[in-house]
Amino acid sequence: MLNIISSVLAPGITQFTVDYLVIAGGASGGVDGSGAGGAGGYRTSAGTSGGNSSAESALSLTSGTSYTVTIGGGGAGKSGAGTDGNAGNNSSFSTITSTGGGGGGGYARTGLNGGSGGGGGGGSGGSGTGTNLQGKNGGTGASSGAGGGGGGGASADGNNGASNTGGNGGNGLASSITGSSVTRAGGGGGAGFPTAGSAGSGGASAGAAAGNSSNADANTGSGSGGVWVSTASTGNGGSGVVILRYPDIRTITFGAGVTGTESAASGGYKRATITAGTGNVSWA
Repeated sequence: MLNIISSVLAPGITQFTVDYLVIAGGASGGVDGSGAGGAGGYRTSAGTSGGNSSAESALSLTSGTSYTVTIGGGGAGKSGAGTDGNAGNNSSFSTITSTGGGGGGGYARTGLNGGSGGGGGGGSGGSGTGTNLQGKNGGTGASSGAGGGGGGGASADGNNGASNTGGNGGNGLASSITGSSVTRAGGGGGAGFPTAGSAGSGGASAGAAAGNSSNADANTGSGSGGVWVSTASTGNGGSGVVILRYPDIRTITFGAGVTGTESAASGGYKRATITAGTGNVSWA
């Protein structure tokens, strides 16, 4: 009701409500029969949140006040026999922080914990962690790096690896905060030979049976796939994103260091999509 009143009757009201989707950077997969990178943590007040948890509370903000925003980069791709993938970086807006994804385990190693856990490369998968449940667990790798586990996604655990077969990545979550349904934050596919794991839905990359794995899609917070060959390299995890929905009488200002766009008014709201940087935003 506050949104409707402030939008239609009282443009001078300084308090207003903002819904958010905050996704952290996804992790990269490990090297050498390895596990995949887990997705970045997924927190939202506009629909199902990470780990299939309930929507969180919207934020009450004040016009003319600056709020800090940070977009977490994806974990850098990895090379080097037996090495673990790199974790994704945290994203945040105001009091909301999402945790970067957990890197995939290298040869015979466990996956790392994160927003969603990385797949194991011969040990257990990493756990999804965070202040609130933000994502799911990575899959377990087959013994001695015989098939890497899939990275955890925002809505599903990564699948376990099997003999010479990589586990599939866990699926991401769909959000309609922009007005259209978009799935983000999927887990990467585990390495395997002759069969590598498939990417989870939401912009992740598949595991590789030969050669390098590809980069996960930017601004999805998804994980990259593991690689089978010890001399190959994994792709980068996907960078995070922050999307904000607020009454259409408000106009956002992006401070120095922040890359973002504001949509036209629709259905009583505007939406801001912030894709890179660290800095402040404010509203008039």
